[in-house]
Amino acid sequence: MSEIFDWVHKAGIQPEPITVDIWKRLPEEFCRQVEVVDGQAIRCESPSRLHQTVARRLTNMLERAAQRHSAQHEECLEANMDFDVVLWKLPRAQIRRPDAALFRCAPEEEKPLPAHMVLLVVEVVSGTGRVDTVDKRAEYAAAGIPWYWIVRLDDQGVSSIEILALDHGIGGYRLVSLLEPGSGTLAEGPIRVRLDWNRLRP
Repeated sequence: MSEIFDWVHKAGIQPEPITVDIWKRLPEEFCRQVEVVDGQAIRCESPSRLHQTVARRLTNMLERAAQRHSAQHEECLEANMDFDVVLWKLPRAQIRRPDAALFRCAPEEEKPLPAHMVLLVVEVVSGTGRVDTVDKRAEYAAAGIPWYWIVRLDDQGVSSIEILALDHGIGGYRLVSLLEPGSGTLAEGPIRVRLDWNRLRP
């Protein structure tokens, strides 16, 4: 295990702020387990199996929608899950790992992915999830990401999906629609995504 992982793991501190350049040199093992908030490494909570299942299945639905969109329009889009997105570099780096995201096609070596290439971020939330519903909501808006989905879980799987769009007039997201099991299978924005509720409530 790397030296940087050791001191973060044992002491919960770091000797200097992490910049994007430093981040690119860190071991993948370390980067997978933390996000960078105001230049500080913050350990990510270990997600539940249900959380991971929902995130993966939603990503698959986004990926199919991206493929349909790319085939019909002159715009290459991709979807993926749990990867690094740099929201801003200065004054201190902010790097998040959304549960899923839709983004413009980028070379594999484009890491962490710049926020301006991201069209949609998705966070899967259990309980109140203040970090996802308040902190990240404000951060993603400040980074200019056009769409944000908050996916709420109950014991059976997805209980609702809040479709939020960036409103530059208010400097934040506004609710466009609220989808629940039985309320509809099409999510609009930024592209049309067909939802399979049977897969989202496994």
